[in-house]
Amino acid sequence: MAVPRRKTSKSRQGKRRSHLAIKRPFYITCPNCGEPILPNRVCPHCGYYKGKKVLNLEEE
Repeated sequence: MAVPRRKTSKSRQGKRRSHLAIKRPFYITCPNCGEPILPNRVCPHCGYYKGKKVLNLEEE
């Protein structure tokens, strides 16, 4: 089994893990109501998806 010759430095370890950082969610605006929503999901405010009414949300 291979054994590392040197200890992995903190900077090298950080470079390897750089893609694991938490990223902000990417929002789009709903074309029906204009509220920010996550892409490819039903709008929780108006219930529309791709221009069609999918959820029947009651007005409060």
